[in-house]
Parts: sequence; C-alpha cells; structure tokens
Amino acid sequence: MKVAIVGGGICGLSLALHLNKQGIKSRVYERVPEIKPLGVGITLLPHAMREFSALGIGDELLKAGIENRESRFYNRFGQLIYREDRGKFAGYQYPEVGIHRGRLHLILYGAVIRALGPEAVVTDHECVGVDQDENGATARFKGRGPVHADIVVACDGINSAIRKQFHPDDKVVFTGINTWRGVTRRKPILDGRTYMRVGSINTGKIVIYPIVDDIDGNGNQLINWMAEIKREGSLSQNDWNRQGNLDDFFPIYESWRFDWLDVAQMIRDADQILEYPMVDKDPISQWTFGRVTLAGDAAHPMYPRGSNGGAQAAIDARTLADCLVKAADPRDALKAYEAARAEPAANVVRTNRAQPPDFINIKVEELVGDRPFENLDDYITQDELRALSDGYKKVAGFSLADVSRSA
Repeated sequence: MKVAIVGGGICGLSLALHLNKQGIKSRVYERVPEIKPLGVGITLLPHAMREFSALGIGDELLKAGIENRESRFYNRFGQLIYREDRGKFAGYQYPEVGIHRGRLHLILYGAVIRALGPEAVVTDHECVGVDQDENGATARFKGRGPVHADIVVACDGINSAIRKQFHPDDKVVFTGINTWRGVTRRKPILDGRTYMRVGSINTGKIVIYPIVDDIDGNGNQLINWMAEIKREGSLSQNDWNRQGNLDDFFPIYESWRFDWLDVAQMIRDADQILEYPMVDKDPISQWTFGRVTLAGDAAHPMYPRGSNGGAQAAIDARTLADCLVKAADPRDALKAYEAARAEPAANVVRTNRAQPPDFINIKVEELVGDRPFENLDDYITQDELRALSDGYKKVAGFSLADVSRSA
C-alpha cells in the first residue's frame, strides 16, 4: 500500500510515523517551500503526550518545553477562582507540556526524516484537488505533476482544498471573537510551571503559560499568552498570522496589574504579537470518500481552547494507521476510521464552542457579577467548579480514567 499525505503539520507528520511503524509506505506533500519553526505556544495535554510518546518523541518534547504543575483560573481582578494539579502531578502517566509550536513541528519533522529518509517530506506542493478510480487516487498540485497512491489523506488544515472539493459549501464559522497571541521574555510567573486563565471573553480574557525555560541564560522564560475578546457586531474577523496592532486590544488589559503579575507590562514587552480570528467549522458527518479521507484540522477544525487541536490530530493519525493495517481493502479502513473518530471529534468541537475549560471563568463572572468577590463559596463551591473542569476532560478524552485505560 502507498499513502499520499497532503499537509506536513502535526497530523500529517504523525500519520507518516505511525504508517511507517505499521510497515505502510507514505510520503508527505507540504505546501510551504521550507519547513520553518513558526507560530507561538501550544500545550500538549496528557493524551497528546501519550500519542507522541508512542511515536518515541515524548522525552524530546518534554526537554524542549516546560512541564506544567498546575492550572489556575482568575477573574479579571486577579483573584484566584480555582486551581488544580495537572499532568503527572494530577496522577496521569504522562506529563502536560507547554512548548513552542515551532519546536514541536521540527521535532516531528526530524523524527520523520530519521525514520523514513529525506525524501519522505516533499515541500512546495500546494494541493488543489484529488481524483480517484477503482485502482487508486491521484492528488493534483499547483504547478507540479500529479501524485498517484492507493489512498490520499487530507491533512491540509482548516482551509483544506480537498475538504472544499467534497464539501463545496463549507465555510469557517466566526462569532465575533478575535484573538491576539504573543510571546514575552520575562522572569517566571508564580512557580514558572503554571497555566493561567484570567478573565472571560465577555470582559476580556487572557491565557498565559511558559513555553521555554531560561531563554537567555539569565533565568528568564519565554511566556506565551493569548488575549481574547468577544465584541458583538462591532468587529469584523481579523486576519491570519498578521502582525498584531497593540491599539486593537491593549486598552482592555491596561489596568490589569496584580500583585502576582503585571499583565499590561507583559503585553507591552512582547517580542512578537500576531492576530488570529477565533474560528472553527461546523462538524461534518462524512470524512471519507472512497480512497480519500480527511484528518486533523481538515476534518474537525476547532476553537483553539482547551489545548485539544493537536491532541485530536495525533489521535486521528494513530487511529487511521491502525485501521489501515487491519483491513484488506483500504476503502474499508477509511470507513472504519471515520466511524471511530468523527463523532468524538465533533463532540470536542461543540464543547469548545459552548462549554470550554474557561467556562469556569464565565460562570463565576455571571454569578458574582463583574466585580471582585469576598467569599467565592457564597456563589459557587470548589467542588462545583471541579465538576465543570472534569466534564470538559471527559468530553475531550483526557480524563484520568480515559488516559490511564488507553495507556
């Protein structure tokens, strides 16, 4: 069997590694001319680290990032709402790791080159569509020759040309939430191992966590942050990966100076600020079309909340490879993969919209009002907040029981 993988991101590279382990030949076709360490931060939850550990790169990722000890939720006045241990500190077999997305990408890319050889990833190939017949599938590329294979897997992201071919009315969903992401070099916040969610999308929210330790040899960390605000009707969808304009969002955070962090200063000191729209796509029930299937963000683009996009892509890759090695006909394998993954992934998409992890912040703001509290237990208990957190973990597939069982 020969598999053509369209897209050399987290999903495509993970799939190539899994297929190689199963003895199935594949080649990755990536749109960009050169693989570079782009982007900002990403959090690898225990179920993501389970997948990457199975590929033999778990230790390398842990060394390249920072292991989170706990997660903390604050209101926009800097008051602690809820905290919980994370990763191994919460009893998981696998750690939770904050890492620069570019580092993750290069580690995956290096693993593919070592395992499959330098010809395994072909760059400067922008896919424009796919054809198929009884004997195989053919991926077509802009300005390049066609590529024939037994199956084609679309791992080409939220703007997938292959998804668009089979779902021509497909479009992104934007509901008025824009984000700005940045990285700042500064001394560690709290213990330097904490993931923080501050505020809510209704009045201004920011997610903060470290991704590189001792970035300059002077003990400073590289801190990743993402500012997020919902503005009904008054703000159009912002651009993708464009340099962010401080004036567009900074006034919301200008007064956020707490005894444990000066948020305004952290934003002003950023090395880089990029802007993104908060978008996803409505879940689709059909991923597989004969010898072609979708995976990762091409199959289920989701809000970048809950640190789950990379994990779900890695699970897709492993599931698809397992199905391919078991089935006599690859078309049956693709159907089995869709049956196993489409609904669980759709549940995560829907949950990230309606009740993501930072729903805790929104709930408290609704109960208390947009003001500081004296005793949070007068409004909601820690056990009730813990239930909200545990509910998201179950839907997203990384409750302690789920990860322990699958491990």
